[in-house]
Amino acid sequence: MAQPATHIPDNLQPQAAEEGGGMRVMERNAWALVQSSPLHCMWDLRGIPLKEVAKRTWKGIDDDNLFGRASQLAYAFFSAIFPALIAISSLMGLVAKSSSHLYFALLDKLGHLIPPTAFALVTDTFRQTTSASTPGKVTFGLLFALFSASVGISALQDTLNSVYRVRETRPFWKARMEAMGLTLVVGAPILASVLVLFGGDIAANHLSHMFRGAYVLAVVLRVLYWVAASLLMILSFEVMYCFCPDVQHRVWRWFTPGGLVGLLGWIAGSVALRIYLHYFNSYSVTYGSLGAVIILLLWFYLSGVMILLGGEVNSEIERAVAEKKIINGELPPASAVAKVDLKPGKAAS
Repeated sequence: MAQPATHIPDNLQPQAAEEGGGMRVMERNAWALVQSSPLHCMWDLRGIPLKEVAKRTWKGIDDDNLFGRASQLAYAFFSAIFPALIAISSLMGLVAKSSSHLYFALLDKLGHLIPPTAFALVTDTFRQTTSASTPGKVTFGLLFALFSASVGISALQDTLNSVYRVRETRPFWKARMEAMGLTLVVGAPILASVLVLFGGDIAANHLSHMFRGAYVLAVVLRVLYWVAASLLMILSFEVMYCFCPDVQHRVWRWFTPGGLVGLLGWIAGSVALRIYLHYFNSYSVTYGSLGAVIILLLWFYLSGVMILLGGEVNSEIERAVAEKKIINGELPPASAVAKVDLKPGKAAS
């Protein structure tokens, strides 16, 4: 099936003649309409087949160099995780000294999806930073760690700008301040999901011993708290997709196809990586003491791929709908067209 971009409507013919490329004009205006008039509900595909969305997403993965950018994200996440641990320990370190069992139990819940070797590296670092925490370090440590931890979100801002073909217009200080704020906003649902898993597991274990047949209710409770934790994780994905790219107009969406694809892919990939490392863990033999670092980077790379894949799905759905709008006579404002940043030689196909 031919994509809508193969037809250049009459209202774009003058601009196509001026720029000497009809396909590129259609692409530029479609991306401009994506950021100036975003969809409120991305589940309404306006008659666009799922096969067409999958085809566009596959091409977008190549055009946007998604796997290469995921490598950049992996390095940024790796650089951000230990400052993030310092921020956590600055707030929790004093309490953790007297109730460390609780906090390491929370970390253990988070470790269900992280490869064991990499998780051991994270927890060892957490123990070291916690033991060194003092009241005088709280304020300075939190601010410095938050600034450093925002490297991951800053990298996401850049990569999602590329996915949405939008030129970054925010000053450096504003973009970095937004990244610091988003670090907290994105981290809050993740922390809440860990708390839900921890509290739900305690409640389910307690409920299963209360009376005969209570294990059925305990199973139902376990399903419910996993669903709740998954919804909180999707919320983190949606915050990134909404606020990271520097689009002209933003629309908040609670649940998008990209968020669902990203979360399911992240869970499936993380579980598959754990299984692979359980049966074929030769990293320690190959890399020695660096094995844990390599595994952690690999997991961050996988996470970056899935986050960007979700953003790619959302952007291609919006672009496909935008092309249909253009064919029907709707055009974006000139200010939105000016913000579009097409890659050299990348034209719609």
